[in-house]
Amino acid sequence: MTVRFDESLLDDPQALLAIDERLRRLASAGARVRVVGDAARPARASGSELERPRGVLALGAEARLVRAMLEPVCPVPFVAWQLDGLPGWVGPLDLVVVLASQGSDPALLGAVDEAVRRGAQIIVAASPDSPLVERAGSRSTLVLPTSHDDPLAAVVVTLEVLHELGLGPSVAHERVADRADLVAEQCSPHRDLAQNPAKELALALGDAQPLVWGGSVLAARASRRIAEALREASGRPALAADAAALLPVLEACAPADPFRDPFDEDGGELPCVLVVVDDGSQDEWARRQRGELMAVAQRQGVRVCELSVDSPQESGELDRYVELVQRGRFAACYLELGLKGRA
Repeated sequence: MTVRFDESLLDDPQALLAIDERLRRLASAGARVRVVGDAARPARASGSELERPRGVLALGAEARLVRAMLEPVCPVPFVAWQLDGLPGWVGPLDLVVVLASQGSDPALLGAVDEAVRRGAQIIVAASPDSPLVERAGSRSTLVLPTSHDDPLAAVVVTLEVLHELGLGPSVAHERVADRADLVAEQCSPHRDLAQNPAKELALALGDAQPLVWGGSVLAARASRRIAEALREASGRPALAADAAALLPVLEACAPADPFRDPFDEDGGELPCVLVVVDDGSQDEWARRQRGELMAVAQRQGVRVCELSVDSPQESGELDRYVELVQRGRFAACYLELGLKGRA
Protein backbone atom coordinates (compact mmCIF):
# COMPACT_ATOMS: atom_id res chain seq x y z
CA MET A 1 0.00 0.00 0.00
CA THR A 2 1.34 3.44 -0.94
CA VAL A 3 1.63 5.89 1.95
CA ARG A 4 0.19 9.26 1.00
CA PHE A 5 2.25 12.35 1.83
CA ASP A 6 0.36 14.82 4.01
CA GLU A 7 1.77 18.27 3.29
CA SER A 8 -0.50 19.95 5.82
CA LEU A 9 1.64 18.51 8.62
CA LEU A 10 4.68 20.52 7.52
CA ASP A 11 3.14 23.76 8.83
CA ASP A 12 1.27 22.20 11.76
CA PRO A 13 3.00 23.26 15.03
CA GLN A 14 1.64 20.27 16.91
CA ALA A 15 2.71 17.78 14.24
CA LEU A 16 6.20 19.33 14.02
CA LEU A 17 6.82 18.32 17.63
CA ALA A 18 7.29 14.75 16.35
CA ILE A 19 10.56 15.75 14.67
CA ASP A 20 11.54 18.55 17.03
CA GLU A 21 14.57 16.75 18.48
CA ARG A 22 16.06 16.00 15.06
CA LEU A 23 15.39 19.51 13.80
CA ARG A 24 17.11 20.97 16.85
CA ARG A 25 20.17 18.79 16.30
CA LEU A 26 20.36 19.87 12.67
CA ALA A 27 19.90 23.52 13.63
CA SER A 28 22.72 23.33 16.19
CA ALA A 29 25.29 21.97 13.71
CA GLY A 30 26.84 25.41 13.29
CA ALA A 31 27.14 25.87 17.04
CA ARG A 32 28.92 22.51 17.40
CA VAL A 33 31.40 23.40 14.65
CA ARG A 34 32.05 26.76 16.33
CA VAL A 35 32.57 25.24 19.81
CA VAL A 36 34.91 22.49 18.60
CA GLY A 37 36.83 24.88 16.34
CA ASP A 38 37.37 27.43 19.11
CA ALA A 39 38.42 24.75 21.61
CA ALA A 40 41.05 23.45 19.17
CA ARG A 41 42.87 26.78 18.73
CA PRO A 42 45.60 26.04 21.34
CA ALA A 43 46.23 22.61 19.80
CA ARG A 44 46.38 24.08 16.30
CA ALA A 45 49.04 26.51 17.48
CA SER A 46 51.30 23.57 18.31
CA GLY A 47 50.55 21.88 14.99
CA SER A 48 53.40 23.80 13.38
CA GLU A 49 55.78 21.40 15.13
CA LEU A 50 54.64 18.60 12.83
CA GLU A 51 56.85 17.99 9.82
CA ARG A 52 55.59 17.74 6.26
CA PRO A 53 54.87 14.03 5.75
CA ARG A 54 55.79 11.69 2.92
CA GLY A 55 52.15 10.49 2.80
CA VAL A 56 48.86 10.94 4.65
CA LEU A 57 46.48 8.20 5.83
CA ALA A 58 43.02 9.07 7.21
CA LEU A 59 40.92 6.74 9.37
CA GLY A 60 37.49 6.94 10.96
CA ALA A 61 34.20 8.71 10.34
CA GLU A 62 34.21 10.97 7.26
CA ALA A 63 37.75 9.99 6.22
CA ARG A 64 36.46 9.97 2.64
CA LEU A 65 35.27 13.55 3.01
CA VAL A 66 38.80 14.51 4.02
CA ARG A 67 40.06 12.68 0.93
CA ALA A 68 37.58 14.52 -1.28
CA MET A 69 38.87 17.83 0.07
CA LEU A 70 42.58 17.00 -0.10
CA GLU A 71 43.01 14.92 -3.25
CA PRO A 72 42.87 17.80 -5.78
CA VAL A 73 45.53 19.87 -3.98
CA CYS A 74 47.48 17.66 -1.56
CA PRO A 75 51.19 17.69 -2.55
CA VAL A 76 51.78 14.21 -1.08
CA PRO A 77 49.95 10.89 -1.55
CA PHE A 78 46.71 10.61 0.43
CA VAL A 79 44.71 7.48 1.34
CA ALA A 80 41.36 7.13 3.14
CA TRP A 81 41.80 3.75 4.85
CA GLN A 82 38.72 1.60 5.53
CA LEU A 83 40.36 -1.67 6.58
CA ASP A 84 41.67 -2.88 9.93
CA GLY A 85 45.25 -2.06 10.90
CA LEU A 86 47.53 0.06 8.75
CA PRO A 87 49.02 -0.50 5.30
CA GLY A 88 52.59 -1.73 5.30
CA TRP A 89 54.09 1.48 3.93
CA VAL A 90 53.15 3.69 6.91
CA GLY A 91 56.23 4.68 8.90
CA PRO A 92 58.01 7.54 10.69
CA LEU A 93 57.85 9.80 7.62
CA ASP A 94 54.05 9.59 7.34
CA LEU A 95 51.03 11.23 8.97
CA VAL A 96 48.06 9.25 10.29
CA VAL A 97 44.84 11.25 10.76
CA VAL A 98 42.27 9.65 13.09
CA LEU A 99 38.68 10.97 13.22
CA ALA A 100 36.98 9.53 16.29
CA SER A 101 34.48 12.08 17.58
CA GLN A 102 31.89 9.31 18.03
CA GLY A 103 34.01 7.14 20.32
CA SER A 104 36.95 4.76 20.40
CA ASP A 105 36.19 2.03 17.92
CA PRO A 106 38.30 -1.11 18.60
CA ALA A 107 39.61 -1.03 15.03
CA LEU A 108 40.76 2.57 15.47
CA LEU A 109 42.44 1.72 18.77
CA GLY A 110 44.41 -1.02 17.04
CA ALA A 111 45.40 1.30 14.20
CA VAL A 112 46.56 3.99 16.62
CA ASP A 113 48.64 1.47 18.58
CA GLU A 114 50.30 0.41 15.33
CA ALA A 115 50.91 4.03 14.25
CA VAL A 116 52.61 4.79 17.58
CA ARG A 117 54.70 1.62 17.33
CA ARG A 118 55.88 2.58 13.85
CA GLY A 119 56.72 6.14 14.92
CA ALA A 120 54.30 7.89 12.56
CA GLN A 121 53.07 11.41 13.18
CA ILE A 122 49.45 11.35 14.38
CA ILE A 123 46.58 13.83 14.41
CA VAL A 124 43.64 12.67 16.55
CA ALA A 125 40.26 14.40 16.61
CA ALA A 126 38.48 12.86 19.60
CA SER A 127 37.21 13.49 23.09
CA PRO A 128 40.25 14.37 25.24
CA ASP A 129 39.33 11.76 27.87
CA SER A 130 38.80 8.91 25.39
CA PRO A 131 40.99 5.77 25.51
CA LEU A 132 42.08 6.51 21.95
CA VAL A 133 43.71 9.81 22.95
CA GLU A 134 45.50 8.07 25.81
CA ARG A 135 46.80 5.33 23.51
CA ALA A 136 47.90 7.86 20.88
CA GLY A 137 50.10 9.78 23.30
CA SER A 138 53.56 10.39 21.87
CA ARG A 139 55.88 13.29 21.04
CA SER A 140 54.59 13.19 17.44
CA THR A 141 50.86 13.28 18.31
CA LEU A 142 48.58 16.29 17.98
CA VAL A 143 45.24 15.98 19.78
CA LEU A 144 42.28 18.06 18.56
CA PRO A 145 39.72 17.91 21.38
CA THR A 146 36.10 17.35 20.34
CA SER A 147 33.43 18.00 22.93
CA HIS A 148 30.60 16.76 20.67
CA ASP A 149 29.96 13.49 18.86
CA ASP A 150 29.51 15.30 15.54
CA PRO A 151 31.81 13.93 12.80
CA LEU A 152 31.40 17.14 10.79
CA ALA A 153 32.87 19.31 13.54
CA ALA A 154 35.84 16.95 13.83
CA VAL A 155 36.41 17.05 10.06
CA VAL A 156 36.30 20.84 9.93
CA VAL A 157 38.91 21.38 12.65
CA THR A 158 41.12 18.63 11.19
CA LEU A 159 41.02 20.23 7.75
CA GLU A 160 42.03 23.55 9.31
CA VAL A 161 45.18 21.92 10.68
CA LEU A 162 45.92 20.13 7.40
CA HIS A 163 45.66 23.45 5.55
CA GLU A 164 48.11 25.04 7.99
CA LEU A 165 50.50 22.15 7.26
CA GLY A 166 50.27 22.95 3.54
CA LEU A 167 48.37 19.76 2.74
CA GLY A 168 44.87 21.01 1.93
CA PRO A 169 42.70 23.95 0.87
CA SER A 170 41.77 26.86 3.09
CA VAL A 171 39.09 26.03 5.67
CA ALA A 172 37.71 28.30 8.38
CA HIS A 173 35.42 26.77 10.99
CA GLU A 174 33.71 30.14 11.58
CA ARG A 175 32.72 30.30 7.90
CA VAL A 176 31.44 26.72 7.88
CA ALA A 177 29.44 27.38 11.05
CA ASP A 178 27.90 30.49 9.48
CA ARG A 179 26.78 28.44 6.47
CA ALA A 180 25.17 25.82 8.71
CA ASP A 181 23.41 28.58 10.64
CA LEU A 182 22.13 30.08 7.37
CA VAL A 183 20.58 26.76 6.35
CA ALA A 184 19.01 26.35 9.79
CA GLU A 185 17.36 29.75 9.40
CA GLN A 186 16.14 29.12 5.84
CA CYS A 187 14.83 25.63 6.67
CA SER A 188 13.36 26.45 10.08
CA PRO A 189 10.07 24.75 10.98
CA HIS A 190 8.72 28.24 11.67
CA ARG A 191 9.00 29.11 7.96
CA ASP A 192 5.97 28.01 6.00
CA LEU A 193 6.07 25.79 2.94
CA ALA A 194 6.09 28.67 0.47
CA GLN A 195 9.31 30.11 1.94
CA ASN A 196 11.13 26.96 3.05
CA PRO A 197 13.36 25.15 0.49
CA ALA A 198 13.59 21.99 2.63
CA LYS A 199 9.82 21.69 2.94
CA GLU A 200 9.48 22.32 -0.81
CA LEU A 201 11.89 19.47 -1.58
CA ALA A 202 10.11 17.17 0.87
CA LEU A 203 6.82 17.92 -0.89
CA ALA A 204 8.36 17.16 -4.30
CA LEU A 205 9.63 13.81 -3.01
CA GLY A 206 6.54 12.91 -1.00
CA ASP A 207 5.09 10.63 -3.66
CA ALA A 208 8.22 9.90 -5.67
CA GLN A 209 11.41 7.89 -5.83
CA PRO A 210 14.48 10.18 -5.70
CA LEU A 211 17.46 9.86 -8.01
CA VAL A 212 20.21 12.08 -6.61
CA TRP A 213 23.17 13.37 -8.65
CA GLY A 214 26.07 15.70 -7.92
CA GLY A 215 28.64 16.62 -10.56
CA SER A 216 31.78 17.60 -8.64
CA VAL A 217 33.60 15.31 -6.22
CA LEU A 218 32.12 17.08 -3.19
CA ALA A 219 28.65 17.41 -4.72
CA ALA A 220 28.69 13.67 -5.45
CA ARG A 221 29.65 12.99 -1.83
CA ALA A 222 26.88 15.32 -0.66
CA SER A 223 24.41 13.47 -2.91
CA ARG A 224 25.27 10.18 -1.19
CA ARG A 225 24.76 11.70 2.25
CA ILE A 226 21.43 13.19 1.16
CA ALA A 227 20.27 9.87 -0.33
CA GLU A 228 21.14 8.11 2.95
CA ALA A 229 18.99 10.60 4.86
CA LEU A 230 16.10 10.22 2.41
CA ARG A 231 16.20 6.41 2.62
CA GLU A 232 16.21 6.50 6.41
CA ALA A 233 13.35 9.01 6.51
CA SER A 234 11.06 7.41 3.97
CA GLY A 235 11.90 3.71 4.01
CA ARG A 236 11.99 3.90 0.20
CA PRO A 237 14.87 3.45 -2.23
CA ALA A 238 16.86 6.61 -2.93
CA LEU A 239 19.67 6.20 -5.44
CA ALA A 240 22.74 8.43 -5.53
CA ALA A 241 25.09 7.66 -8.40
CA ASP A 242 27.11 9.16 -11.21
CA ALA A 243 25.55 10.12 -14.54
CA ALA A 244 26.56 6.90 -16.28
CA ALA A 245 24.60 4.85 -13.73
CA LEU A 246 21.61 7.20 -13.54
CA LEU A 247 21.01 7.65 -17.28
CA PRO A 248 19.63 4.11 -17.91
CA VAL A 249 17.50 4.39 -14.76
CA LEU A 250 16.03 7.67 -16.01
CA GLU A 251 15.36 6.19 -19.42
CA ALA A 252 13.41 3.37 -17.76
CA CYS A 253 11.34 5.71 -15.58
CA ALA A 254 7.67 5.88 -16.44
CA PRO A 255 6.38 9.44 -16.81
CA ALA A 256 4.26 10.73 -13.95
CA ASP A 257 0.56 10.08 -14.59
CA PRO A 258 -1.29 13.43 -14.44
CA PHE A 259 -4.57 11.53 -13.90
CA ARG A 260 -3.27 9.45 -10.98
CA ASP A 261 -5.56 9.66 -7.96
CA PRO A 262 -3.36 10.66 -4.99
CA PHE A 263 -5.91 9.02 -2.65
CA ASP A 264 -5.72 5.69 -4.46
CA GLU A 265 -4.11 3.33 -1.93
CA ASP A 266 -3.53 0.40 -4.24
CA GLY A 267 -0.22 2.03 -5.06
CA GLY A 268 1.45 1.46 -8.36
CA GLU A 269 4.96 2.46 -9.25
CA LEU A 270 6.13 5.74 -7.77
CA PRO A 271 7.36 8.28 -10.35
CA CYS A 272 11.02 9.23 -10.32
CA VAL A 273 12.31 12.67 -9.39
CA LEU A 274 15.82 13.75 -10.36
CA VAL A 275 17.48 15.76 -7.58
CA VAL A 276 20.43 17.76 -8.94
CA VAL A 277 22.90 18.69 -6.20
CA ASP A 278 24.67 21.80 -7.48
CA ASP A 279 27.65 23.22 -5.58
CA GLY A 280 28.37 25.85 -8.21
CA SER A 281 31.18 23.90 -9.86
CA GLN A 282 32.18 25.15 -13.30
CA ASP A 283 33.78 21.87 -14.32
CA GLU A 284 33.05 21.31 -18.01
CA TRP A 285 32.68 17.53 -17.68
CA ALA A 286 30.16 17.90 -14.84
CA ARG A 287 28.17 20.47 -16.80
CA ARG A 288 28.03 18.14 -19.79
CA GLN A 289 26.79 15.27 -17.63
CA ARG A 290 24.18 17.51 -16.08
CA GLY A 291 22.95 18.50 -19.53
CA GLU A 292 22.59 14.84 -20.54
CA LEU A 293 20.64 14.00 -17.38
CA MET A 294 18.33 17.00 -17.77
CA ALA A 295 17.65 16.17 -21.41
CA VAL A 296 16.69 12.57 -20.62
CA ALA A 297 14.57 13.70 -17.67
CA GLN A 298 12.70 16.15 -19.88
CA ARG A 299 12.17 13.52 -22.58
CA GLN A 300 10.82 11.03 -20.03
CA GLY A 301 8.64 13.54 -18.24
CA VAL A 302 10.65 13.19 -15.02
CA ARG A 303 10.46 16.11 -12.63
CA VAL A 304 13.78 17.81 -11.78
CA CYS A 305 14.49 19.45 -8.40
CA GLU A 306 17.65 21.50 -7.91
CA LEU A 307 19.45 21.72 -4.59
CA SER A 308 21.87 24.62 -4.89
CA VAL A 309 23.97 26.91 -2.69
CA ASP A 310 23.74 30.63 -2.03
CA SER A 311 26.58 32.79 -3.38
CA PRO A 312 28.86 29.92 -4.50
CA GLN A 313 31.63 32.31 -5.56
CA GLU A 314 31.86 33.76 -2.04
CA SER A 315 32.33 30.48 -0.19
CA GLY A 316 34.80 27.65 0.14
CA GLU A 317 34.32 24.08 -1.00
CA LEU A 318 33.57 22.74 2.47
CA ASP A 319 31.12 25.60 3.14
CA ARG A 320 29.16 24.63 0.05
CA TYR A 321 29.26 20.93 0.92
CA VAL A 322 27.87 21.59 4.40
CA GLU A 323 25.13 23.83 3.02
CA LEU A 324 23.98 21.16 0.55
CA VAL A 325 24.06 18.29 3.04
CA GLN A 326 22.23 20.27 5.69
CA ARG A 327 19.51 21.31 3.23
CA GLY A 328 19.06 17.68 2.22
CA ARG A 329 18.89 16.49 5.83
CA PHE A 330 16.28 19.10 6.75
CA ALA A 331 14.25 17.98 3.73
CA ALA A 332 14.52 14.36 4.90
CA CYS A 333 13.11 15.31 8.31
CA TYR A 334 10.10 16.99 6.72
CA LEU A 335 9.67 14.08 4.33
CA GLU A 336 9.46 11.68 7.28
CA LEU A 337 6.88 13.86 8.99
CA GLY A 338 4.71 14.08 5.89
CA LEU A 339 4.82 10.30 5.38
CA LYS A 340 4.61 9.06 8.95
CA GLY A 341 2.56 11.80 10.57
CA ARG A 342 2.44 12.57 14.25
CA ALA A 343 3.48 9.12 15.44
